[in-house]
Amino acid sequence: MRSILIKVAVVLLLIILAIVGVIAWAQYSNTSDLPLEATTGKDPKLVEPNPQTIPSVKLVKTVGWGQGEAPTAAQGFTVNRFAEGLDHPRTMLTLPNGDVLVAETNAPAGNKPSGITGMVMGWMFSRVGADVPSPDKIVLLRDADGDGKAEVRADFRTEDMHSPSGMAYRDGKLYIANHDAVLEFAFQPGETKLVGKPLRKMMDLPAGGNHWMRNLLLSDDGQHLYVAVGSSTNIADNGMDAEAGRAAIWEIDVATGHRRQFAGGMRNPNGMGWNPSTGELWATVQERDMLGPDLVPDYLTNVPVGAQYGWPWIYWKTTFDDRVQWPMETYMLEYTRKPEYAMGAHASVLGMVFAHGGITMGDKFANGAFVARHGSWNRRPAVGYDVVFVPFDEHGNPKNVKPVPVLSGFLQDASHTRGRPTWLAFDKTGSLLVSDDTGGMIWRVNVPGAKPAAEIKPVVAEHMKPLTELKDPTAPTADTVAGFKKGPDRLLP
Repeated sequence: MRSILIKVAVVLLLIILAIVGVIAWAQYSNTSDLPLEATTGKDPKLVEPNPQTIPSVKLVKTVGWGQGEAPTAAQGFTVNRFAEGLDHPRTMLTLPNGDVLVAETNAPAGNKPSGITGMVMGWMFSRVGADVPSPDKIVLLRDADGDGKAEVRADFRTEDMHSPSGMAYRDGKLYIANHDAVLEFAFQPGETKLVGKPLRKMMDLPAGGNHWMRNLLLSDDGQHLYVAVGSSTNIADNGMDAEAGRAAIWEIDVATGHRRQFAGGMRNPNGMGWNPSTGELWATVQERDMLGPDLVPDYLTNVPVGAQYGWPWIYWKTTFDDRVQWPMETYMLEYTRKPEYAMGAHASVLGMVFAHGGITMGDKFANGAFVARHGSWNRRPAVGYDVVFVPFDEHGNPKNVKPVPVLSGFLQDASHTRGRPTWLAFDKTGSLLVSDDTGGMIWRVNVPGAKPAAEIKPVVAEHMKPLTELKDPTAPTADTVAGFKKGPDRLLP
């Protein structure tokens, strides 16, 4: 009996040493060869892939914010605490009366894999402060006196909230996306609680998965609701059937409930917004992992109807991911789109808002997109953990420049962070709000004394005139027959 116990103990010790070795290797090997800026912009550097069975990791521990501490705002900006002491705040929605809804949320229970993989993931999430149970709550914040601090905080809704994230409002209807469904409620701004049952379920959604957040965006006319749904795994690891309805943006007809897939091949779309110059839908997208610390860049891009961005087979339009063995659609390379703007490899882009008329962010930040980079977990050194601005030109396209810093200082040092910027919204004064999920904060950023920005002029382009009749392009015209005489079946000189 004693010898058996000794053998079991030795085996357990070897397993523990192996796990420790794997974690140590993952954390202290495979350092990036490039600065983050090399994988940003309109023409990012794409290195040769280095497929990994065990990903390289750099786990940055959350230590929180001390009394009086705040992120570092770019020159000319100020930052203050709009609200603090929140329980894992992620997404936000500013209502027409200026109240701000905040989803206190996290992944649904039981969302991790089982076995050793799940155990390691649990340890990793705990290390970075992302292992807290989902509060499953939406809170309402109100800054009634306009001093930049929310003096009113109310529990807005907890009933039937299951890892809520996306929120949208128009004309007395509030839409909320749980991880598994989109719900419609009757609601009037000014109320501090959402009461009553949902009016209807707009759409069932694929539940949970590695990417469980579900963002919402209404069209300007309120007729269509757009739903961003991320993939379940990194590269369809469990087969394409397990990814049905995922890695896509869906469009719901609000009146009829009819839905269609609006765009696909987007591993994890998150922040969505309407480009004020062109009226196009744009989104941030987190790209795939385990090809090395410098692949693949997350991106910000326009999303035309029917767009396909290649996941899981293709990235950045031209590069095949040889790890994916599932059958690919014929001629997919020909219609896969190239993203418009790279946000950096493993920067973990999440929230995004476009600048628009009335914001108080200064002239240099009056046309473009603000993006929250939540921060990497599988790149050495750590990157992201900031809010940046992508300037756009008068035609509604990103300029050929690198992202401009707006809010940094979340990282305390190479191994510790005070918090992680997650979502963006504008408050009623035109200041930028930034949710910080692991820090439990909502930050407010603006340029003191800045005049409200002017409305961005829509791009007006001349459209091709419609054809009124069909003509054979090979048929001779009056000009081609001049100097010729007609023969029985040809033109004769």
